[in-house]
Amino acid sequence: MTDHQHPAAIDVAGKPYLCDAKGALVPIATVKPTDLLMDELVRSILGEAAGLSATIATFKQRTFERVSELQALFAQEYDAKIGGAKGNITLSTFDGCQRTMVQVQDQIEFGPEMQAAKALIDECLNEWAAGSGDELRAIVNRAFQVDQQGKINRTQIFMLLRSNITDERWQRAMNAIQDSMRVIGSRTYLRFQRRDAGDAPWRGVPIDIASA
Repeated sequence: MTDHQHPAAIDVAGKPYLCDAKGALVPIATVKPTDLLMDELVRSILGEAAGLSATIATFKQRTFERVSELQALFAQEYDAKIGGAKGNITLSTFDGCQRTMVQVQDQIEFGPEMQAAKALIDECLNEWAAGSGDELRAIVNRAFQVDQQGKINRTQIFMLLRSNITDERWQRAMNAIQDSMRVIGSRTYLRFQRRDAGDAPWRGVPIDIASA
């Protein structure tokens, strides 16, 4: 590929330039060949990725539409509803070896009551005998450790709520956690699974490129 054929080349007075990260125009002739190769490769990969992303988006939308059409057919023709109250639904093939699942998951936000819960939990852990609550302390530390987006670990919080501890302060802490939970929306997911036989374990059919 010549300098003028570079996909991002900008022609200025008959000479090809590339725009750098600061927005400045740099003559292609002065750009290292390795940087040019890397630039071209990334642009090519991202071009393919954009096409795949559009295909997946279309597939996802069409899948939701087809599932909705089937639900409407059941409601109209058979006076029967398929799917749960929240919108969860599992559709299976006749042989039980393939299934499509629509799962609706609430998006939960934790309010300021979590600070009171953490104080009560720390009070309990500090008073209990050393070593007796090490495993629980690890769960607590993971639960209240925020991620890069500043979100609390919801899975670990639910593990705390399932703990069978009768201490009155602990129970107040669990009540504070429950009071802090607010549903701010929901997200709908598609899951695809298959298996070799009716008694075989299910295997996911990955669509997300990160898990493919």
